[in-house]
Amino acid sequence: MSSALTDLFPLPIVQAPMAGGVSVPQLAAAVCEAGGLGFLAAGYKTADGMYQEIKQLRSLTTRPFGVNVFMPQPEYADPAAVDVYAHQLVGEATWYEAELGDPDSGRDDGFEAKLVVLRDNPVPVVSFHFGVPSREVVDALHRVGTFVLAAATTPDEARAVERAGADAVIAQGIEAGGHQGTHRDIPETDGSGLGLLSLIAQVREAVGIPIVAAGGIMRGSQIAGVLAAGASAAQLGTAFLATHESGANALHKRALTNPLFVRTELTRAFSGRPARGLVNRFLREHGPYAPPAYPEIHHLTSPLRKAAAKAGDAQGMALWAGQGHRMARELPAGQLVEVLAGELAAARAALSGGGVL
Repeated sequence: MSSALTDLFPLPIVQAPMAGGVSVPQLAAAVCEAGGLGFLAAGYKTADGMYQEIKQLRSLTTRPFGVNVFMPQPEYADPAAVDVYAHQLVGEATWYEAELGDPDSGRDDGFEAKLVVLRDNPVPVVSFHFGVPSREVVDALHRVGTFVLAAATTPDEARAVERAGADAVIAQGIEAGGHQGTHRDIPETDGSGLGLLSLIAQVREAVGIPIVAAGGIMRGSQIAGVLAAGASAAQLGTAFLATHESGANALHKRALTNPLFVRTELTRAFSGRPARGLVNRFLREHGPYAPPAYPEIHHLTSPLRKAAAKAGDAQGMALWAGQGHRMARELPAGQLVEVLAGELAAARAALSGGGVL
């Protein structure tokens, strides 16, 4: 990775931006203070909500941080399919005594307004999910001194990130928790994504920009592995989900290591876009029937998910988690960064000395 970017954070550890209230300023600040790169998640927030979190984070740390933005989504959802799914969810609404959300609540997530804020109040790093910004957007952020990253799940998507002028690509393997950052939502390819190590190797041959590896990373030895494979840093989400500063619901945190939830699965049940979460009742019952309709399904199910959380029912919540969720550690975020750094150093020493990881 270019030294200018790596100089921002001493350790090759990036806290993934997790939308929905998880990546709060306290979490990002703790990671930054410990030597990693903390991230805020602007997804599902208003531009002003994002700005207020940036101000709060700046009051907690003077170290560089990042903000993640969702790309606007094209209109290709079938309204009839959304209506059919809504009818299927009527029983859930009755059970939780909640109204279904309005699927037409907006498609662009306030993208342009957020860009205005980020140009007028520059932050050190901005990353993009669900697509690639135009060269004009990237250049505008570069002019105010911001480094730009974007997620990719295939070598072709990584090439698109490089063509847009981004400083680095986030290579997201299929092991990752939460939403896959695919640039186009193609139902025929559901579940066929690349594993992280294979993806890193292919992206490394496809582009010349640095790689941040993401997907199922929970230990310092895994960070050593992706660095050895060609990545410049590792991005961890689920590992920070269970930390003390994380804004995740307590039910969600406990579910990561609860024997009741034994595996994860990619599903469209909660949002209409492939996302990896713990397999619970809602996912099992509705996942097979959820149409490819993001963000319509996200808006539709939002009140149900909130009602389930309020009722203390993890079986109705979107329990986003990567494949390594059973390895989650309930630690303060800063301490977790220190532990990961120690494990990384030990793994590197073992590799250089010919030992076993």
